[in-house]
Amino acid sequence: MQTLDSNICRRSFLGQTAAGLGGLAFNSLLQAEQSPKQALMSLAPKAKRVIFLYMAGGPSHLESFDYKPMLEKMNGQSMPDSFTKGQPIAQLQGKKLTCRGPYFKFSRHGKSGQQISDVFKHIPKIADDICIIRSMHTEAINHDPAHTFMNTGTAISGRPAMGSWFLYGLGSESQDLPGFLVLTSTGGGQNQPIAARQWHNGFLPGRLQGSQFHSTGDPVLYVRNPKGVSTRSQRDVINASQALNKIRASQLEDPEIATRISQYELAFRMQASVPELVDLSKEPKQILNLYGTKGADGSFAGNCLLARRLAERGVRFIQLYHRGWDHHSNIEKGMYSTTKLVDQGSTALIQDLKQRGMLDETLVVWAGEFGRTPMAQGSGRDHHMKAFSIWMAGGGVKGGVTYGETDDFGYNPAVNKMSVHDLHATMLSLTGMEHEKLTYRYRGRDFRLTDVKGRVVRKILV
Repeated sequence: MQTLDSNICRRSFLGQTAAGLGGLAFNSLLQAEQSPKQALMSLAPKAKRVIFLYMAGGPSHLESFDYKPMLEKMNGQSMPDSFTKGQPIAQLQGKKLTCRGPYFKFSRHGKSGQQISDVFKHIPKIADDICIIRSMHTEAINHDPAHTFMNTGTAISGRPAMGSWFLYGLGSESQDLPGFLVLTSTGGGQNQPIAARQWHNGFLPGRLQGSQFHSTGDPVLYVRNPKGVSTRSQRDVINASQALNKIRASQLEDPEIATRISQYELAFRMQASVPELVDLSKEPKQILNLYGTKGADGSFAGNCLLARRLAERGVRFIQLYHRGWDHHSNIEKGMYSTTKLVDQGSTALIQDLKQRGMLDETLVVWAGEFGRTPMAQGSGRDHHMKAFSIWMAGGGVKGGVTYGETDDFGYNPAVNKMSVHDLHATMLSLTGMEHEKLTYRYRGRDFRLTDVKGRVVRKILV
């Protein structure tokens, strides 16, 4: 172990030779912080970026993508004990469990004949572009830990978000915007809260933290110069700050100082790029009509359009949360209301990316944190972690296919069970990374997004 004296001597030496060894050490440090981790790219990448459409609150798979005729037939009858005895059930624990059939009819769509609930009016148009996964399951039964598990691969708070892991492995293609961006919208049901730690970098370098964009007004607070401050004078302030930070970095060798330097530069460039990003005056009217939005209006549809614009500008991981899927009561009305807010935007994003030739290199995921019980909770459904449905599109995923099945009641996966770890492993694989090799050493242990689990689901890949 080095003594305090030796540390002082080393720092003093580096400080006195900043133009030599100290400068070289700093430059290599900064370069390592900014460059993609190419050593992790051991697979042929299909996708350059990820857009994750996060349906916060737990959409019911039984009213969306998983039709169950037996559950419909058993409507109003007791749920068989063989399914529920000794099983974790959230707010229905200890209560009489009654089957509740689907509230909506299902129809087949596209050449593939994908079965989708009639509550969706637009998603059926992209039936041949999406892969519906009906056998998802998670390990957390309540919202906050389930959000944490979906986002970080563990229910333990404080671990890095998946967007941070992707940015760590791939680096950023954008010089003017953060590589991991988050937008949120609400409406249609109970607005289950989400926390900023869902897009936190955890123990990964600070530059990998997700940045939340506001979808109305200035996307980033204080992005514009104060009145009376010119771009040139702002540049002078940045240059002076950067010079001081470089001196400090050469003395302390602290990687977070390198992060600070790169983030100051990024913030300065964002002052020009962000206003242009949200200026939708050049978007054709047919595109605005396709999404069903006037632009950056705070709606999910508006955020989907911004997501496409962010993808065009090289943002690596884009996450759109819609908070409105928590339907413990009046699920029929709630599903209709919430679906109406996300249906057109989700569909338009796939269609828009496809017509621009971007879908093949963009992985789109549509998912919530868990599903809903086959048993009634009054006029709604309770949390269900055993089974739920998601869909994926683009970026090397087969379109027009359904993967996995649940049992006759939609309670448990019955065929091709798929976990959150499997989802993460598959997503990483599609961007060219092996999930077992994407590791980060912290406190003596090599951590990874998929923990010690996860497998790539190759049957859904092109």
